[in-house]
Amino acid sequence: MKKTLELQKRKSLLEGTPGIKIRLDRLNRVLDMMISYQEQIPVALSKDFGHRSPMASKFTDVASVFDAIHFAKKSLKKWMKPEKRSASSPFNLFGAKAYIQYQPLGTVGIISPWNFPINLTFAPLAGIFSAGNRAMIKPSEITPETSNLMKKMVSEFFDPDELAVFCGDVPVAEAFSKLPFDHLLFTGSTSIAKHVMRAAAENLVPVTLELGGKSPVIVSSSANMKQVADRVWNGKLLNSGQICLAPDYLFVHEDHVEPWIQASKQSIAEMFPSFFDNEDYTSIINEHHFKRLSNYLDDAKKKGARLIEFNPAKEDKEDRTHFKMLPTVILGVNSDMLVMQEEIFGPIIPVKTYSKIEDTVDYINGHERPLGLYYFGNDKTEEAFVLDNTISGGVTLNDVVFHVSQEDIPFGGIGPSGMGHYHGVDGFKRFSHAKGIYKQSSIDAVVKLTRPPFTSFFDRLISSRIKK
Repeated sequence: MKKTLELQKRKSLLEGTPGIKIRLDRLNRVLDMMISYQEQIPVALSKDFGHRSPMASKFTDVASVFDAIHFAKKSLKKWMKPEKRSASSPFNLFGAKAYIQYQPLGTVGIISPWNFPINLTFAPLAGIFSAGNRAMIKPSEITPETSNLMKKMVSEFFDPDELAVFCGDVPVAEAFSKLPFDHLLFTGSTSIAKHVMRAAAENLVPVTLELGGKSPVIVSSSANMKQVADRVWNGKLLNSGQICLAPDYLFVHEDHVEPWIQASKQSIAEMFPSFFDNEDYTSIINEHHFKRLSNYLDDAKKKGARLIEFNPAKEDKEDRTHFKMLPTVILGVNSDMLVMQEEIFGPIIPVKTYSKIEDTVDYINGHERPLGLYYFGNDKTEEAFVLDNTISGGVTLNDVVFHVSQEDIPFGGIGPSGMGHYHGVDGFKRFSHAKGIYKQSSIDAVVKLTRPPFTSFFDRLISSRIKK
């Protein structure tokens, strides 16, 4: 890994700032690579998960990469142009100019997670390659089939001095995070992020951390409950809830709990008439996480919660395939329950009731800032109150998760849910050095005013700026 990083840094210095032709070539090779392996990717993912919906994989881990790369290609010429800024007075009146030149950082390290390994490895290349960088990748050891496939894909389409993949378990990840990259992008849990950031700090490597947290859903009394159920469960059951942006818990008005349950029952049955034998439903990644989720349910039940499990086909749990888990709603939750303390990452939704919208905002603000926040409703005053009085990485209104797929808005967390953001032009800037440049006026008689011996005119010029 050290040798590859040294090689990439040498090549970066020899190449200098790459032009648009080189950047487009790298972006195009990502597309060629994805096209070539589009059929193998869902197969590898399914092997790693035990079963993963092939269509969901095509949607989340294949098509999403194309969206990011196509948007970057379309916008690259505009992004690369120097950005004009205002030169200060009085020299701006005599031809002085100020602007920003965006330069590549060099080599960006990518530590990607297991839940969407292809997407969260290759989609960031839209910003990294657009900015003129090279990259090194450490994929998750939890999805070895997919990680090995990524290594094969990259080695076929890229030289190691442009892009390289390093597979391995925790010691490899620890060594990778200690390398003196020019930037490090980590996507994963908040607890691991602390170790990554600490390791990066030894070399003063700037980091972008894409984490998670407990993303709340606020359901207004003005919302259509069936539409809410359709959209919330669609987002929650995608990848079986193993999404950093998955709706983690839900606020529903105290008068609307039973309508929510009935709407949920109908929505889930329409999408998933069965679960264990359903090609569209994804398994929990492994036994460890299945037991973790089961423990949340057991803990909540012991502490007085009411659990409602959705099983439209009345399947026998003895017929369970892999680690597929039935979706469950938890009512009567409290802060002592594990399910309200930890990010769920599974098909479980705790429900909290409220009587007035201020209660939901107070609760959210009393906890760590989430990666996503979701509001359903038609009350514009209420919507504005929620947006103005909560802080989250991003927001989707009247749906969940979808803000992550909008390439022209930044994506990222805040505080425990992340640091920094990317996607679109924000990704281009995240992986660039914004070099400020000032070009002085060519009229020396004006510039000479700032040099001794100082004149009374220069005194008046300075004094004119000292005011409120």
